[in-house]
Amino acid sequence: MNFFINDALAEAPAAAAVAGPNGLAGLIFPIGLILVLYFFMIRPQVKRQKAHRALVESLKKGDEVQTTGGLMGKITQVGENFVKVEVADGMEVTVRRAAVEAVMPKGTLKEL
Repeated sequence: MNFFINDALAEAPAAAAVAGPNGLAGLIFPIGLILVLYFFMIRPQVKRQKAHRALVESLKKGDEVQTTGGLMGKITQVGENFVKVEVADGMEVTVRRAAVEAVMPKGTLKEL
């Protein structure tokens, strides 16, 4: 007789239906979240990166461009990694090719 320790009594096993969902049903929600993340965040970003890469590769002398810093000008010289942009008469700025954000339509600079 042990007065300080209670006796451990085993319970009957629970029914299989009460045990809960199986492993596959528990993975549906995380897989759904990953799919939503892919289609709303990752895929559009990859498309933008491809479009920007194509824009940077297609730069040529005479294009009117806008840089990520907000400068607008005409490309006067194209190098492998850098371009020279004329922002005013006789004033050229050297910027990285990747810093070119957009190619503007011809004549945009005359409107400014």
